[in-house]
Amino acid sequence: MGKIISIVNQKGGVGKTTTAVNLGASLGVLEKKTLLIDADPQANATSALGIDLSEMEDQKTIYEVIENSIHPSKTIIKTASPNLDIIPSTINLVGAEIELVNQPDREQMLKKQLVEIKEEYDFILIDCPPSLGLITINCLSTSDSVLIPIQCEYFAL
Repeated sequence: MGKIISIVNQKGGVGKTTTAVNLGASLGVLEKKTLLIDADPQANATSALGIDLSEMEDQKTIYEVIENSIHPSKTIIKTASPNLDIIPSTINLVGAEIELVNQPDREQMLKKQLVEIKEEYDFILIDCPPSLGLITINCLSTSDSVLIPIQCEYFAL
């Protein structure tokens, strides 16, 4: 059974995406089947892995997974890194925060979707946005563990 790890901090610029991408690539090299979920509307993890969604017609993202309109397996893209797949993100994910507000059990939407693919991976890493909104809460409720990268400075605490 795969272990789900969210990489989260409400402050931006502390290394969440860098940690997620490098940890994912490292686990892949160690022959661990790894899925990176880019849950940040800035989509930096997606672009860091060389994914250009403007070149992919009809590619679905984490946005469609969270809103329950598509199975997560239909959004997964193989990367150039060995054993590393990604569920990409786009700026459209910003809309999920608003759309989830009135949904019943809104904090568990992602968890319900990932149950079906958790068995296929050794690790699922989630690159979270720099906030404590509903997307981040969904990521945290899905996770078995949390990594919190911080800068060694007063305001990062």
